[in-house]
Amino acid sequence: MRVVKEAEERRNEILDVAERLFGTKGFDHTSTNDILSEVGIARGTLYYHFKSKEDILDAMIERINKRLIAKAKSIAGNSEIPVLQRLTMTIMALNLDNDLGREVMEQVHRPQNALMHQKMRENLLAEVNTLITGLIEECIRQGICQTDYPAEVVEMTMLYSSIAFDALSGDTEEQMEQKVKGFIYNVERLLGMDNGSLQAAMLPIFQKNEKR
Repeated sequence: MRVVKEAEERRNEILDVAERLFGTKGFDHTSTNDILSEVGIARGTLYYHFKSKEDILDAMIERINKRLIAKAKSIAGNSEIPVLQRLTMTIMALNLDNDLGREVMEQVHRPQNALMHQKMRENLLAEVNTLITGLIEECIRQGICQTDYPAEVVEMTMLYSSIAFDALSGDTEEQMEQKVKGFIYNVERLLGMDNGSLQAAMLPIFQKNEKR
């Protein structure tokens, strides 16, 4: 039991150092030697935990996903906050808004990392869909919206938004603005809400993304 604990601590130590180096120097400009030097371990110890630098990045993404989901769950479960405000805060909590986040997203958007990108998106969506569905069901109970298929609406909208609002979409500012308006309009229709009902809740999400 003691060995397992030490191995997990060492693994997290490597990831902590890699996160800092990837965030400051960038993934391409960080070598395994840099990580070895910072952690103070032999190369064999590094390879015991990770096969390559790409393997470290993959594990880092998985750990970041867990952190983001934990933060989002905490917000979604806080019933003292109005449900539509929680919806906004929950989605915004999933943004990686720092140097490491930008570096990670730059890496996963590369063609050679397509599988990693897909894995990250699928893992997040599986957890996020459950959270958002719970909030939509709460909105239904409060009479804010009406649909017989809350989970299906969430799945459709989350899948669409993960593709349509991807950083590599190549849309102009005007195209993106039109796309956002159409997205909010159609989500309101799917949820049986009056026109403009979701403007205040959803616009801050896209405005934050534009600043990144």
